[in-house]
Amino acid sequence: MLTWWCRPEDWEAIICDGAVRSGKTFSMGLSFFLWAQARFDGRQFGLCGKTITSLRRNLLTELVPYLRRAGFTCRERRSENLLIVRFGGHENRFLLFGGRDESSAALIQGSTLAGVLLDETALMPRSFVEQAIARCSVPGSRLWFNCNPENPQHWFYREWILKARERRALYLHFTMEDNPALTPRIRARYRNAYSGVFYRRFVLGEWTAAQGRVYDFFDRERDSVPVPAGPFLAWRISVDYGTANPASFGLWGRQGESWYRVKEYYYDSRREGRQKTDAEYVRDLRQLAGEREIGRVIVDPSAASFIEALQREGFPVVRADNDVSDGIRVTADLLKRRQILLCDTCDDCLREIETYCWDARGRQDAPKKEHDHAMDDMRYFAMDLAGGTGGGFAATWVERRM
Repeated sequence: MLTWWCRPEDWEAIICDGAVRSGKTFSMGLSFFLWAQARFDGRQFGLCGKTITSLRRNLLTELVPYLRRAGFTCRERRSENLLIVRFGGHENRFLLFGGRDESSAALIQGSTLAGVLLDETALMPRSFVEQAIARCSVPGSRLWFNCNPENPQHWFYREWILKARERRALYLHFTMEDNPALTPRIRARYRNAYSGVFYRRFVLGEWTAAQGRVYDFFDRERDSVPVPAGPFLAWRISVDYGTANPASFGLWGRQGESWYRVKEYYYDSRREGRQKTDAEYVRDLRQLAGEREIGRVIVDPSAASFIEALQREGFPVVRADNDVSDGIRVTADLLKRRQILLCDTCDDCLREIETYCWDARGRQDAPKKEHDHAMDDMRYFAMDLAGGTGGGFAATWVERRM
């Protein structure tokens, strides 16, 4: 990793994949800056993550202080998403980009780069990655990719990893044992944190297809709990809105560091033979809340009319993050750590979690779109909770540090 670029005639790119916490991100970032400062002066480079926030968290937060201790001068202009680095008499500019969705390709279009580092490449849309590659037109430019494994039908696996040799790309596979900073106890913690497809991808580092139950570790008899006694510190409601499809609301209360789904509302218009209006759903949500002070209502972002109806009634509404793949990973982690718990009063959520399965027919990881409405509202809640904790273990599937 650290010396591959010393033989520039051999490789045009480097690809690193494998387990979480294997050290690949830090090692690649260090090597990238060493290469850029040794080979170029007065040039522009690209640093890409799924979002600029995740790029700063995953890569720059620990790498920049390390570079400074090694004698680099690093000045960040956050308003411009720009990092200026000086070392060995050479000064270069590093532009920060987020590749969250298809529209992100326009952000990098027009830049001329001497090299690009793409952190978590498999989470970025193909259009963004290919646009970043196309920007590297400076003689001597190189491409740097790292990622955790995804579905073996993923375009990056099929087009780059399987074709690494013909693309003149050096392919390196990392395991947790490659990170000397991890103790055996920490490695064991990560092995216990995942199960099923997530274990095979993030611990074993395999590109494997999702199949079977989504939350295969969850056992209703063992893992559901009674509603705890005593006061709750805060209350939230998560909403998956439906008219023709079922609507599902979850009432969540916090005790200590854990959130309990203590009560729920589930309405299936097909089963009942009548669709409800937004006003009726607002009334039902208010009844679910009772006399409790609701800190926020996290709502399916596509439910524009219902969001407006809730806001008119004075509810503090938050539009949910509807990234299904990320949401399932975060939800699984929070369930395993028992930071979110399902009470035995929530029959519909417990019923759905036992039948919530991956759709093996698809080329991309996705659950079957059936019996998933309580699963969706739980996922909205989990993503909102993980996004509001300032990081933490719930984000470890993307945050890989030395």
